[in-house]
Amino acid sequence: MTSLTIKDLHVSVETDDGARPILRGVDLTISSGETHALMGPNGSGKSTLAYAVAGHPRYDVTSGSITLDGVDVLEMSIDERARAGLFLAMQYPVEVPGVSVTNFLRTAATAVRGEAPKVRHWVKEVRETMDQLSMDPAFAERNVNEGFSGGEKKRSELLQLELLRPTIAILDEIDSGLDVDALKVVSDGINRVRATGETGVMLITHYTRILRYVKPDQVHVFAGGRIVERGGPELAEALEAEGYERYVGRDLASAGAN
Repeated sequence: MTSLTIKDLHVSVETDDGARPILRGVDLTISSGETHALMGPNGSGKSTLAYAVAGHPRYDVTSGSITLDGVDVLEMSIDERARAGLFLAMQYPVEVPGVSVTNFLRTAATAVRGEAPKVRHWVKEVRETMDQLSMDPAFAERNVNEGFSGGEKKRSELLQLELLRPTIAILDEIDSGLDVDALKVVSDGINRVRATGETGVMLITHYTRILRYVKPDQVHVFAGGRIVERGGPELAEALEAEGYERYVGRDLASAGAN
């Protein structure tokens, strides 16, 4: 079993006016086979946590630690983190002109697996996964995210997730902008990965609708750069009914007590 452990994490982001603190002491552990939903209002720090774990250079870890099975993630380069099994599905995936989806996926799989997949098996694997995600086979020849709709970008992220099979998958608002049909397809993809028991999932979302299809083991509420409440799926149901109003403006001195 693989575990991502985050302890007392403080992160600042560089702005035109200098460094601005965002995370103010986050503690979180996610193990393979577990699904953790991170919820909270805009600006609470959820995406900052995702990018800090992934190694985005704009986010500066000022104190605290991130370890993967006891190994210091903060000492790893971005590509080392990916090879170690950390995966980030971005809220706004970037376009990569001139690089086809097929070439991108095979290059990524080669880096993660340590050897190039055999072409015949790889082509079959890609086609089967695309079929499960209701993706046109011609999609594989398009350039990565170039001209993709919002739903196509999210399915492309799930295609990567299913083929690369990371040990820890961070899904940053993978449900944003999806219609009901696309939401079900994406949720089914997440559940297929979860069913292997080999991947821990950090599912960042504002809304509970995806949690009707992807049942979390734990729900964590972010506010003021900290986790201010933890619970099971019932906590998500309470948030659906009550919203985040009672968390907004909570005194940072007491935030994170739960």
